[in-house]
Amino acid sequence: MTRILFLCVSNSARSQMAEGLARQRLDAGVEVMSAGSQPSHVNPHAIAAMAETGIDISQQQSKSVDTIDPATIDMVVTLCAEEVCPILPGKVKRLHWPISDPAIGTSELSSEENLAQFRTARDQINARIAVLAGLLDIPPSPPAEEFHGSIRVNNLPDSVRFYAWLLNTWPKEWTHRYATFIRSDMNLNFVLVVSDDKALHHDTLYHLGIGVADRDAVIEAYHQAVAFGAPIEKPPRTTWKGTPLHELWLTDPDGTLIEVYARLTDDELASKPADEQPEFLVPETDEAEI
Repeated sequence: MTRILFLCVSNSARSQMAEGLARQRLDAGVEVMSAGSQPSHVNPHAIAAMAETGIDISQQQSKSVDTIDPATIDMVVTLCAEEVCPILPGKVKRLHWPISDPAIGTSELSSEENLAQFRTARDQINARIAVLAGLLDIPPSPPAEEFHGSIRVNNLPDSVRFYAWLLNTWPKEWTHRYATFIRSDMNLNFVLVVSDDKALHHDTLYHLGIGVADRDAVIEAYHQAVAFGAPIEKPPRTTWKGTPLHELWLTDPDGTLIEVYARLTDDELASKPADEQPEFLVPETDEAEI
């Protein structure tokens, strides 16, 4: 059981809406509560804004953070923006979501304008809880040892100069087609690739990647990806052309290519086939399950 506490000052609006939204969106294995340093009452506009989404928080009560036993809480989410948020002592995971208090300045607003402010706060909190919901049950991931990124560029010399300055290092190697930057202290492998006349815009990403230890780690990453439900673009294989690698290609929810790779050992390099054709690393029956 994971216990999450939402905190603001009066426990009347933001933390109350967060409690109601989290109770609806998070799994049954998560217990949710809220509190404040100066508890008052649940704001009627908060109740109305939540009712528009089908969530009834009218029976929730404002309570003091002093009534919460820190030993029973696993995660604290503070929602104060303009004020000083209450503090729950103890060793817990802490998140801070600065949401403007929708009750500020409401005396000069109409009822509809008041409600609009609460809707804004509600929607901002809801979007954050949607992200949190996907983070609470993440299974084991591939043990990355290096981060790789590639982007397309229009002018390779200009881009090499810029990134040499930004990363404070010369590229390890370059050709007329690409340049590779290595920063071992950052576990970074970064490649600039000529654009090949492809249209460049705000997203010039070519692909991302993580380096893992060896061939077995790539195969294990494949099974982890299948269990997680990550889309498999190409199953694990050993490739020889270009940079010899054991590699697995995934796609993220937006279709961006993700490479999980391991460099070949000297013994593996020595076994390169004459035709340099890829060698798939999982049985065809496993591939059929993709």
